Amino acid sequence: MSCIFFRIIAREEPAEIIYEDDDVISFYGLHDMAPVHALVIPKKHIENIMDIEDHDESIIFKCHIGIKNVARKLGVDQAGFRIITNTGKHGQQEIYHLHYHLIGGRELTWQM
Repeated sequence: MSCIFFRIIAREEPAEIIYEDDDVISFYGLHDMAPVHALVIPKKHIENIMDIEDHDESIIFKCHIGIKNVARKLGVDQAGFRIITNTGKHGQQEIYHLHYHLIGGRELTWQM
């Protein structure tokens, strides 16, 4: 597939890897949404939340364990952070591969 996330997983595109296991990879996000911005993604292609199947439960669990590990590594586990996942056009999904934005490093406000 030509998805940029698959190219990052294959090390064909540069990314600063924060965390990785057999099913999940995390790297720094490109947009400065907050002082801390990381992406956590499953290595298996799942387009978005609406495409998660029952048999994906262990991968989704591992994504959440990855989020926990990344939060600790980046030092936002105690003060708190936000997880965002965009789904579809109206949800402003830009890359059609399920991914979680972990943002933190300051008190976050709600803006729409």
